[in-house]
Amino acid sequence: MPRSSGQRLLTHDRRLGVRYVAGADEAGRGSLAGPLVVAGVLLDYELLRGARVRPLAQLNDSKQVSPEEREMLFHAVVCCASQISVRVVSACEIDRSGLHRSNLAALRAVLADLHPPADLCLVDGFRLGPTAPPHRALVDGDARSAAIAAASIVAKVVRDRVMRRLDALYPRYGFGSHVGYITPAHSQAVRTFGPSDLHRRSFQARCYEAA
Repeated sequence: MPRSSGQRLLTHDRRLGVRYVAGADEAGRGSLAGPLVVAGVLLDYELLRGARVRPLAQLNDSKQVSPEEREMLFHAVVCCASQISVRVVSACEIDRSGLHRSNLAALRAVLADLHPPADLCLVDGFRLGPTAPPHRALVDGDARSAAIAAASIVAKVVRDRVMRRLDALYPRYGFGSHVGYITPAHSQAVRTFGPSDLHRRSFQARCYEAA
C-alpha cells in the first residue's frame, strides 16, 4: 500500500534522529496586497505516535491541497503541534524594510519563539544568518518535511482568513477571492480606484502606473 503524503513527510523528519523538529514557512510572499504571514511549528516526535499522529496522515504542502483540505489540516496541526508561532508583517513594513529582509526577520522570530527550543530547525529554502537559531535550509522543504509543511498550512490558512476579513473593509478590490495576488480583476480595480493602504507600493506593478 502506498504511503500517504503525511507519512512520507513525517518519515523524513523522524529520520533526522532528534525529538523536537521545528519548521518555518511563509505565505503571501508574491502577493501585491496584504501582509506576509510567517509561521513556525514545533513537532515533538516522542509524542507523535499512534493515535496522536493520525490527524497528520494527509499533511501536505499547502499549495497541493484545496482550501477545504487546508482548513482540516490546520486543525490537525493545531491539535498535534507542541507549539505554534505566527508573525504578520504588514504591507507598510514590507515597503519600509523590503520583502526579503522582512521575511527573514519573521522567520528568525517564529523559530526563536518556539519552546522548548527545537533540536533541529528547518526552513523552506532560506538561510537566516548567524542571529537565527541553528537551522537548515531545505529546498522545496514544504514538500519534504512534515514540520515545514505544517508551517506552510498554518501560514496560508491564517493569511487567507486575514484577507477575507480585510475584504469587508476594502470591498472594491476583491480580496476575498484572490487574497491579494495579481489577477486581471485585481489589476483593474487598482487602476480604477487606486491602490489601498494594503497594497505594497514598493512592488513594481503595471497597474500602479495607470492608477
